[in-house]
Amino acid sequence: MQAQGFQEAVEGICASDGRYAPEAYAFLRDALETTFKRRKKEGKRVSGHVSANELLEGFRRHALQEFGPMTLTVLEYWGVRGCEDIGRIVFHLIEAKILGKTEDDTIEKFREGFDFEEAFASPFRVDRQSLNANGRLDVRRIP
Repeated sequence: MQAQGFQEAVEGICASDGRYAPEAYAFLRDALETTFKRRKKEGKRVSGHVSANELLEGFRRHALQEFGPMTLTVLEYWGVRGCEDIGRIVFHLIEAKILGKTEDDTIEKFREGFDFEEAFASPFRVDRQSLNANGRLDVRRIP
């Protein structure tokens, strides 16, 4: 049972540790919810827990879906510059008793995540194969 509501918890966290914008916490909650929905849609067991890797992948997918090529800019504006930052946000919410954890959950597992530049910028880079003979972008060749 949550001792306080999500919004109140985020306000308290941001007051004591202002590294991350309140929007980053709300976005993480939305990414977690989207991860659970995707699990259900894929016919996987829907439990109340996701691993660090699964949450990071859900966060990555949700961010690309929501912000597209602006993802890095938005996340940086919120103070989120790497997977460890996502882990810190998660652990702030755990400390506030908004999220739970298992013995296997550690911040180190978030540090082992993906490279932000690769995950959020490379999907939008245009390579030479995507250009037509005139040097213009050929959208039919973009994967």
